[in-house]
Amino acid sequence: MSPSLLVLIPLLPLVGFLINGLGFPHIPKSLAGIIGTLAVVGSFVLSLLTFNAFLGAGSQPVIVPLFDWITVGNLNIPFSFQVDQLSLLMLLIITGVGSLIHIYSMGYMHHDSGFGKFFAYLNLFLFFMLLLVLGSNYVVMFIGWEGVGLCSYLLIGFWNKNTNYNNAARKAFIMNRVGDLGFLLGIFTIIATFGSVEYLEVFSKATSFSIGDPVIIAITAFLFIGAMGKSAQIPLYTWLPDAMAGPTPVSALIHAATMVTAGIYMVIRSNVLYSLAPSTLEIVGIIGAATALFAASIGLLQNDIKKVLAYSTVSQLGYMFMGLGAMAYSASMFHVITHAFFKALLFLGAGSVIHAMSDEQDIRSMGGLRKKLPVTFLTFFIATWAISGLPPFSGFFSKDEILAHVFEHNKILWVIGVLGSIMTSFYMFRLLFLTFFGTFRGTHEQEHHLHESPASMTIPLIILAVLSAVGGAIGIPEALHGSHQLAAFMNPLFDAARQVNPEAFLPTALSHSEEYLLMGISVAAAAISGIAAYVMYVQKSAVPAPDSEEKSALQNLIYNKYYVDELYDNVFVKPTKTLSNAFYSFGEFFVDLFVNGAARLIRFLASLLRKTQTGSTGDYVFAMVLGIVVILFWKLLL
Repeated sequence: MSPSLLVLIPLLPLVGFLINGLGFPHIPKSLAGIIGTLAVVGSFVLSLLTFNAFLGAGSQPVIVPLFDWITVGNLNIPFSFQVDQLSLLMLLIITGVGSLIHIYSMGYMHHDSGFGKFFAYLNLFLFFMLLLVLGSNYVVMFIGWEGVGLCSYLLIGFWNKNTNYNNAARKAFIMNRVGDLGFLLGIFTIIATFGSVEYLEVFSKATSFSIGDPVIIAITAFLFIGAMGKSAQIPLYTWLPDAMAGPTPVSALIHAATMVTAGIYMVIRSNVLYSLAPSTLEIVGIIGAATALFAASIGLLQNDIKKVLAYSTVSQLGYMFMGLGAMAYSASMFHVITHAFFKALLFLGAGSVIHAMSDEQDIRSMGGLRKKLPVTFLTFFIATWAISGLPPFSGFFSKDEILAHVFEHNKILWVIGVLGSIMTSFYMFRLLFLTFFGTFRGTHEQEHHLHESPASMTIPLIILAVLSAVGGAIGIPEALHGSHQLAAFMNPLFDAARQVNPEAFLPTALSHSEEYLLMGISVAAAAISGIAAYVMYVQKSAVPAPDSEEKSALQNLIYNKYYVDELYDNVFVKPTKTLSNAFYSFGEFFVDLFVNGAARLIRFLASLLRKTQTGSTGDYVFAMVLGIVVILFWKLLL
């Protein structure tokens, strides 16, 4: 494995950012898109080469030191990369899906005046995301962690002439800082406990701790707070739906395939610590289940095509945390991979629809688009089938595996997971049917301009559709006569965790018949839910009511997202503003009192002193003689 090639993986997007960032707006659009895209495609090719080299070298992690960075007393923090099964999987997801999104963006953003700047921001985001997953210690991870937070702010508020978009960007940035404080406290506690932040060293020393040790519980709880912010879990989830203000490729890249999965990555990376803290894992599982159900219920009545997908993302992230709570680390990573495929496809498909609809996002103004947008419809259908957990597409295998582990761990959480799956199937098929079936409900002008997207947009859709359909093949369970290749590949990652908590890694106690029953229940529930959506929105041609029409109390509650944003506004935002204004007024009074008072005093004294400057030579001679007399008189007295 060549260290120079590994360094090039994050370096190429950084170079793309520098060229497009410094060259904007002088670089032509076509060249800016090619530079930005080739930088990411190059990283993907190098990631594939690194993956093959790692397979040939064995299964042990490889540390690639770059330079000595921070040395304080006995604490040494090098800037180095770690290549292992987890970082390689994340590399392939980030650069692979990122390449497709860059290609798609060349068509989607072609008419935007900030085209070059957009690609510069995308490249910078990928640079920080690659740092996050490649770092060999928590501090390098934190650099990438903060970097993607900065880039999300820039990308969400990309169309910065719109005040609402700027507010959404600020909201994402601030809410992530809340979680990042927890992450920082976790890093400080790790340093105080282990005297290091290097993964291998920390995890090696952690094996000497007992299960349930208070220090380990504190560390994992702090780290999870960081994960809650980045991966949008209750109560730090409200930034992600608002983040749909950014261009659709941003939604696909940041809020489907990469940034929001950083919290999942961090927990899996810290699997040794979490395996020593079962109480923290219980909290992780409960919050994940609550988020999955809560966000899915909100998605039932949303009418903005991107908002539906946003709440779907929050819900699917909840499923991943449910799996982590049951110590099903491989299953959660499996869902990260499949979710990257079908959710990126859904967002890009939504972008294709919005592109055809002249920027219309309300599904109540769509309908009948499958004939005008056949490629978009077919790929969107495949992604909808996959996210609903229906066989044989990828979402079925990953979601079923999580639910099986959760069933074995906690039956109540499993019931919540199935309920969330029912809701997911309903709102996704509702979205599909309202968008692509029935008659067109938009304006005549919109209908006149309906057309399929260009090849630069449809080719990524087709590739992602294929991956969404066949991606589950890497994790076919033994009950379906398969070999779980992903679990076997990731198995060495959990050697230390298996050492400290061997009972948690025992083979599943579920028989094949029980697994078939669980599969049958989840598939039947999702299928019935999808059929119900078909009956309601295709056969009965129901269309959601306009916003002005009166709704029931429950519908109003769900449609307004349980008024959580309003609650936060009243509990946190308004009191903070009131307190800030009070401090401002208080400070302004004292500043005026002292600063302006001092100015007035100086002005008064100056007005007195300047009277001595008469311009008369006689006055000056008289003053000089008077001064001499005073000095002589003073000397005589002494």
